[in-house]
Amino acid sequence: MSPSEPPEIPLVSSIFHPSDFSSAGKNAFAHALAIALIRQTAFTILNVSRDGEGDEGWTRFPAVRATLERWSLLEPGSPRSAVFDELNIRVKKVSLGGRDPVAATLDYLDRNPTDLIVLATEGREGIPRWLDRSVGESLARRSETSTLFVPEGAKGFVSMEDGHLSLSRVLLPVDRAPDPRAAIQFATRAARALGNGDVEITALHVGSGGAPAFELPEDPAWHWRVETRTGEVVDEIAAAAADGKADLIIMTTEGHRGVLDALRGSTTERVLRQSPCPLLAVPIAWVDRVTGA
Repeated sequence: MSPSEPPEIPLVSSIFHPSDFSSAGKNAFAHALAIALIRQTAFTILNVSRDGEGDEGWTRFPAVRATLERWSLLEPGSPRSAVFDELNIRVKKVSLGGRDPVAATLDYLDRNPTDLIVLATEGREGIPRWLDRSVGESLARRSETSTLFVPEGAKGFVSMEDGHLSLSRVLLPVDRAPDPRAAIQFATRAARALGNGDVEITALHVGSGGAPAFELPEDPAWHWRVETRTGEVVDEIAAAAADGKADLIIMTTEGHRGVLDALRGSTTERVLRQSPCPLLAVPIAWVDRVTGA
């Protein structure tokens, strides 16, 4: 890889969580809210259901205030203003029921760019069904955004019950291409912000000939392991995540038309289908856009 300094990626200041209110979305909602709390950021929740329920549909979705009260971060019965006044989270709920979910998401992101998308995935389908069954390529082309995928039923690093963070092991597949430096930055930032003080980050290389040399930054908040495996790349990454009890996988994607375009048929998408934990996909196109590279 190039010996030049990696571009500095801006910190996350806005989070976007589209949901169809399915049970699969509850875990993703908890992760999105917890990250918004840590970053004290803007948090937008978009109803992308097709049922046309409009605003009434929000009664089916976990309420932000009720969740924060359950997590003992707000007093019971707190006013709506307390979410911002006490926790500095700017919550916005957008209901566009009855519209095509992909079109609704595209329209919103065109007008309101975000730093991080948090998506639930159902079963072993990889990307969510409500995206897969529509014109996902359009969303891919127009949404060059880092995305956290939270698989249904997978072990996460945020407790839905009390908001407890349990990020202690991060798996970081590395190779000469795509350039993993952005993923390394995300891994160390996640360790510092979400970890318990000594997060294990495993730099995993699958292939023959030994792992390429990468600069791995040092800090008391994390320690590094370097692991090399041979075999089929997807199977070995999934096996390493399971064997190492990973709480999060972080991968750089090569697609130049957004994260979903990068995922389709890619190593990252196939890893996502087998992943026992959330997966953060960082598209090269997004890195180039936010850093001006």
